[in-house]
Amino acid sequence: MKLQPREYQEKIIQSIKENGNTLVVLPTGLGKTLIALAMMEKTPGKCLFLTPTKPLARQHSNTVKEVLGAIDGGSALVTGENTPKKRAALYKNHIISSTPQTIRNDMKKGIFPSDETSLVVFDEAHRAVGDYAYVRIADGLSETTKIIGLTASPGGDRAKIKKVLDNLRITNIEVRTNSDPDVTPYIKKMKQEWIPVSLTGPYLEAKDILASYAKKQATLLKNMGIRPCLSSKKAFLELRSRIMRIKHPMKYRVIYLYSCLLHILHLQELLETQGKIPVVKYLEKLRTSDSKSATAVSKSTEISRVLSLLEKASEHPKMGKLFSIMDKLRGKKLIIFVQYRDQIEEITAEMDRQGFSARPFMGKRKNFNKRMQEETMDSFRKGEFDTLVASSIGEEGLDIPEVDAVVFYEPIPSEIRSIQRRGRAGRMKEGAVYVLMTRKTRDEYYYWASRKREKKMNEVLLSFRDKFRMQSTKPPNPQKKETGQNTLNKFL
Repeated sequence: MKLQPREYQEKIIQSIKENGNTLVVLPTGLGKTLIALAMMEKTPGKCLFLTPTKPLARQHSNTVKEVLGAIDGGSALVTGENTPKKRAALYKNHIISSTPQTIRNDMKKGIFPSDETSLVVFDEAHRAVGDYAYVRIADGLSETTKIIGLTASPGGDRAKIKKVLDNLRITNIEVRTNSDPDVTPYIKKMKQEWIPVSLTGPYLEAKDILASYAKKQATLLKNMGIRPCLSSKKAFLELRSRIMRIKHPMKYRVIYLYSCLLHILHLQELLETQGKIPVVKYLEKLRTSDSKSATAVSKSTEISRVLSLLEKASEHPKMGKLFSIMDKLRGKKLIIFVQYRDQIEEITAEMDRQGFSARPFMGKRKNFNKRMQEETMDSFRKGEFDTLVASSIGEEGLDIPEVDAVVFYEPIPSEIRSIQRRGRAGRMKEGAVYVLMTRKTRDEYYYWASRKREKKMNEVLLSFRDKFRMQSTKPPNPQKKETGQNTLNKFL
């Protein structure tokens, strides 16, 4: 198969050749991988294609062979399943597809020939922060090794994007959004619809009880000098690390109260966004826990009242809306993304009861191992069932076929994950995205937070792009020549 880049891909390829280490930000389905392959084809030295998971590494390895055909020097997939001796032999190939963990370990052992590597492509480059293996790999590469980062969604946090750029030694950014004129002809129409539902009856009463219980618990913490933020899950979770560091005469009492509040807030989220069955199952876990806070919450008067109300409650209103969508899309290929494992199992079981062809897809656990993951995905590709009910594992890092529609059972605040979920539909043909949202709950907050962050991400990326372009057109300063990274730091 001959490489035939589109015009915008040609421009990006030329920009990489002219400007060095480049972060390529393209919407899903616009051919980031093809850009990487075009660069590898023209690079004389060893090329490394990194991606977060083995299934995707295998997919990339197959794509290299399908698109580039017989390559001088050969190509190979290298994973931790190969012996060290076998990996050392495979590293002699011209193009290597692998995972960051394997390469990082082999760099430490001196097995991977980093000094012979001319080009490294970091897929899902937004991961290049903190302790992730991408950071160490980039740090161990020669200054002459060219780096390309690929992502559809680097996030809207300016500081985090700066870290990605620094960690991958990026000196050039090529970004396209759905509104850029050179990519709009290739954007498939995507219907997006958010579907609000309202809590009624027992759910509303139970919601009020849990809200009052949470406030009471928060007041106890405030009386001890700790002010928990109940409106932000991230801020509340970060509070724990601060509590662990402080010197407080009743520190263990503070930790106990914090843990109680954590359980209550989680119950609130399950009630508002999932339904009664996840609430009941979570309370069963609390009752059998050795934790004092878990036992105290599960045996409280407030929880007894909540359980009494839920005994009278029907399913969460989202379930009815979900099956209305399913009826309209019967026979289409779908992914339903669900945050919680218990709810995945409940939705799949209800689909079976209503005559839909669906299977669950989750991270590896005792009752859902790697073999089951592979068999489920293989059956989905073959069309043996129509609907995949998936956890976050379906967002990134697995070779999942394109689908006709994606359903969010709940909104998520992460703009990166939201973009990845939507990207499962509408790659090669028109698609649809449906977002179920419970009014006047954290669902609504998460929905708008994600949209706001995505908008901010595009603004930040476009500002980076414009500044890079301005920088590249400035005449050289004869007084002081600056390196690419120094230039970058001036405007980040």
